[in-house]
Amino acid sequence: MSTDVEALLQAFKATVGKPVMSNAEFGETFRQMMAALVRFDYVVVFAYRGQERPIDLYSTFDPMEHIIFVTLYQAGPYLLDPFYHTARARRSGFFRMRELVPDRFFSSEYYRTYYVQTGLAEEIGFFVEQDDGITVVLSLMRREATGVFPPAEIALLKKAEPLVTRLTQHYLSGLAERFDGQAQSKSRTRKRGEEKIDIQPADAVWQDLNLTSRETAIVDLVLQGHSSESVGLKLNISTGTVKVHRRNVYRKLGISSQTQLLAIYLKAFGGLSQ
Repeated sequence: MSTDVEALLQAFKATVGKPVMSNAEFGETFRQMMAALVRFDYVVVFAYRGQERPIDLYSTFDPMEHIIFVTLYQAGPYLLDPFYHTARARRSGFFRMRELVPDRFFSSEYYRTYYVQTGLAEEIGFFVEQDDGITVVLSLMRREATGVFPPAEIALLKKAEPLVTRLTQHYLSGLAERFDGQAQSKSRTRKRGEEKIDIQPADAVWQDLNLTSRETAIVDLVLQGHSSESVGLKLNISTGTVKVHRRNVYRKLGISSQTQLLAIYLKAFGGLSQ
């Protein structure tokens, strides 16, 4: 599509003389700017901090779509999302989902159990670092019927990235208090000797399932969509060692498939998040 200059200027006009915007106002301004440049079906803006439950700042989903893209996502699948892991690694810039996925992502249980429900052909994201360890991800999505973003539009979005970053850093600052409030309501308190420590649900899942730290690292990567070979490379261990640990995990949990592993994980996480 050709750039709609008039629409782009109108979107910019909304920022003139406005030192502050609500999340909804900024989200709508971002949507209008992007709509003047490229074609897409959905917009969603999430804020991420560490392993904490992401905060949804803006989206264009209808109520049923919101359940899949936001409510279900926040219930646990976000922990297996390539965008979440990229945000957690504090990488900034413009990325296509396909650039970030592990080698077995499209055959992973996360993809088959959750991601296919979205019906997306492609998702791109602007990753913007904020203070306090927070990363804001502004995503544009295209459904299967729309198809992937063509090369010319990808090139245009990459050129827009510096502007999106500056606007996001200005208008979506001060998110730490929202995460702090959420953390206080969701954390669990445990004792370590005489010291009490707060543990987030994402950290407590594997502890409650009695997995070792090595088994936890391997299972996390497997559920994200990494093959045994890829897990071995990431953890600097042999593929054979990875497979032994996977068998031990399955034996401990009394399961025989990755489908069962994901079901146990999401059920455990859901219980801790209540």
